[in-house]
Amino acid sequence: MTENMENKEAVLDRSQVKKAVQALQAFLKTKPTTESLLLDETQQIAILFTLWKIPHTAQNIRIPLPHGQRRDTDEVCLFTRDEPNMTADQTQRFYKKLLEQSGDKCITEVIPFNTLKKEYKPFEAKRRLLGNFNLFLSDDRIRRLLPSHIGRHFYERKKEPTCVNLQSKNLARDIQRIVQGTTLKITNKGCCCMARVAHSGMTADEVTDNILAAFQTVMEKMRMKGPAIKIIHLKSLDSVALPIYTSDLSHLTLIEEAQKKTKKQKVSPKKRKKEGKQADVVKPKKDEKKAQPQEEDDDDDEEEEVPLLVPIETPTKKPKLEKTRRKKTLEKAPKAAAAQTTKVSKKLVKREVKTKRRVPKVK
Repeated sequence: MTENMENKEAVLDRSQVKKAVQALQAFLKTKPTTESLLLDETQQIAILFTLWKIPHTAQNIRIPLPHGQRRDTDEVCLFTRDEPNMTADQTQRFYKKLLEQSGDKCITEVIPFNTLKKEYKPFEAKRRLLGNFNLFLSDDRIRRLLPSHIGRHFYERKKEPTCVNLQSKNLARDIQRIVQGTTLKITNKGCCCMARVAHSGMTADEVTDNILAAFQTVMEKMRMKGPAIKIIHLKSLDSVALPIYTSDLSHLTLIEEAQKKTKKQKVSPKKRKKEGKQADVVKPKKDEKKAQPQEEDDDDDEEEEVPLLVPIETPTKKPKLEKTRRKKTLEKAPKAAAAQTTKVSKKLVKREVKTKRRVPKVK
């Protein structure tokens, strides 16, 4: 809790936020898109957070909203695990009954994990599944198995399923919070993150309530130390970003001080020992330099002493090198002797051959 004390001090001005919402709604009414005219669809309104620095670790923050940002016509799909000793149809009926008993009315389709593997294995089937639903939920017991079977298009379209605990006692309330709420995904690859908060069909007061609630939850759950948020903008997909909150530039000094502290802590103990040794070596030199002029002043009247020539001490490693050289020469000596013996033997053989040739023939 101490990490986010400086973030909690930041407060949004409700009147300023409401003015920005009204200006954005007026802009969206003047420039409707072709899809909204044909299908009577509303545009999404989001808040954009710009951070002072890139976070070290990624984080997903679930934000419950006081006013639901999704329409009643939006379709929600739920991926469940395969129950033991049950077929795919039986598991589907089992979880539909469970949702009816809990009182949930948000989920429109239930797909067990086994049917997802078999029926939605082709690429076209996955694309069709992605286009048929607006939101995907999954049982938290199979969350690690889904990415390999869903495909990358769910993550590119930002429709990856959010986890739900189907064993909870308040199942309908949990699903309602997830469906009508939103999530803020903070990545460690950049300093900007966005969360959908409302749509253009909502009133200005409802949008402002959602923005303030989202801001408070982000301030409480963000893990970054010190002043984290730099600017907050309000925008739609096609509009200009309208600034809602800007932090003071005094936060820069706090960040610089924190960086200096981290640099000092990162200095290794070896470097500190080396610096201490260098300081010990340098100090006596300065003392000697200071003492030298005093001695010269005292001995001006006396005769100048002749400096004594002191032989330089040879290092201890040299005799070892000499020994090794002597050993090498001693080892090479027998090779030279062997070469001389071979040469002498060759000369004797040549002389014997010559003497044999000079022997006169007997008549």
